[in-house]
Amino acid sequence: MKKLTLLLLALIAGTFVQAQIATNIYWVQFTDKNDSPYSIDAPEAYLSQRALDRRARLGIEIDEYDIPVNPQYLQAVAACGAQILNPSKWLNGVTVYSSSTDVIDAINALDFVEVVRNCENNPEAQRRKEIWLAQEMKVSGSPARAKDFYGGAHDQVFQLKVNELHDMGYDGTGVVIAVLDGGFVGTPEQSCFDNMREEGRLLGVRDFVYGSMTVYSQSAHGTSCLSTIGAYDPNNMVGTAPKASFYLLHTEDGNSETIAEEYNWVSGAEYADSLGVDVCSTSLGYIDFDDEMAQWNHPFEHYDGHTAPMTIGAEIAASRGMICLNSAGNEGGGTCTLGIPADAEHILTIGAVDANGERAYFSSVGPTYDGRIKPDVMAMGQDTYVAGDPGSWWGAYYNGSGTSFSCPVMAGAVACLRQAFPSASVQEICDVVRQCGDRANNPDSYYGYGIPDFTRAFETLHVEDTFVQKNDLIMVYPNPSQGDIHIMLKENCVANLTVYDVMGRLIKTYHFNGLNHTTLENYMNGLESGVYFIKAASDIGNQTIKVVITK
Repeated sequence: MKKLTLLLLALIAGTFVQAQIATNIYWVQFTDKNDSPYSIDAPEAYLSQRALDRRARLGIEIDEYDIPVNPQYLQAVAACGAQILNPSKWLNGVTVYSSSTDVIDAINALDFVEVVRNCENNPEAQRRKEIWLAQEMKVSGSPARAKDFYGGAHDQVFQLKVNELHDMGYDGTGVVIAVLDGGFVGTPEQSCFDNMREEGRLLGVRDFVYGSMTVYSQSAHGTSCLSTIGAYDPNNMVGTAPKASFYLLHTEDGNSETIAEEYNWVSGAEYADSLGVDVCSTSLGYIDFDDEMAQWNHPFEHYDGHTAPMTIGAEIAASRGMICLNSAGNEGGGTCTLGIPADAEHILTIGAVDANGERAYFSSVGPTYDGRIKPDVMAMGQDTYVAGDPGSWWGAYYNGSGTSFSCPVMAGAVACLRQAFPSASVQEICDVVRQCGDRANNPDSYYGYGIPDFTRAFETLHVEDTFVQKNDLIMVYPNPSQGDIHIMLKENCVANLTVYDVMGRLIKTYHFNGLNHTTLENYMNGLESGVYFIKAASDIGNQTIKVVITK
């Protein structure tokens, strides 16, 4: 049975048997993008200048994934009588609405249509989601308001040491974050966002569920997630990236449970990419499928990082240069209790801990089907201080629990790191966050790499800017490398080399005369994926090179 959750706290006991009920929403998969009016050579037709600048800065080329769905295909589908909902260029298809089987048969008969699939509704999953949402947004004790600048958010900010980045001037300024969620009720009235509105940092909203002009309906879940990042109400609540700019995207339908919501999310991520968004924070996930819905089933073997539609979208999003973070889920311990797309390899999957750093009992665990450690890192998701709908009965602020909140707490910290290092690759940012976790020496599928120290992450990435390079002693290429590294030494020179990992641990010493390069190259090629530093010291000078290995 399909179950999409806002990654909520409570686990529901018992079983409920109910037949799947078809909806009038369908996914139409196209075969190709032939004869498209769009071109790789003219990306300004479908990507903003900010998106193009980000690609150029990170060295990412435009490719076929960037080409929009062929508009002629969309017109032909519409001509059959279907209502076009959300095209997806990354998955090359479109969701449509129709109540007529004749219309669907006509679409299926089109030469460029590979398959049309109904997005069945699961009313029992919907009932569960409503219960769980109420549990996650349930007040857990009296909100504690610390007597400092961060107010009630003190613990969740200081746990990551992101306050130290704020002190250095890295508070998210200039970084654009997209929050993809199930609704933002109360955001326009919430005072902790006044500064965001006054400074014009709420850049836009878009609804991928109903196509309306507002996202301020259905749920206040997105409002609470947004507050952990962007709140700026000194001495009451200040988030982890209080000066970032935001797009609010509604992709989860609170009134139904269908696979269409995975496709909504992918379309939302594509939209964020086209706008040049830097960081995507998502507290959504798909879990618990069974044989009643075989065409959309996500068995354990689908948790391999490249099978589920939303996971594929998350991977493509990361390859475009966006840093994507997703909640791990709230299904507790076991074996791979994650929600899709938390299995994606090149995103940061966030679990939940309390203020003392202890894992919350509900926080989902890995490993993935292919044996990778998930979650990646942890942030405060138990008794997290959040803002909600000021018109709610529990008031404008409360303590809530769920990985829904640990994810945006982390997203804000990552945004500050992105501000400090705008040219660092997605992999470099994600790697340093993992490797600066307090369990990086012994990661597991409950805590991942632990709670990151963002001061250490900053210092690690900053090392490259403080190298003393009197002469070019060595050259390493290609860099980044996928495991075929070559190292050259300046002619008529010898040097003592030391190799360190990203944590600053010495892992190799070597006397290099240029002729014995094979042994050193073989050693470097045998290292796992990550960031390493080679320091060369000789009579004519010193040089340190950062080497990125991606396997």
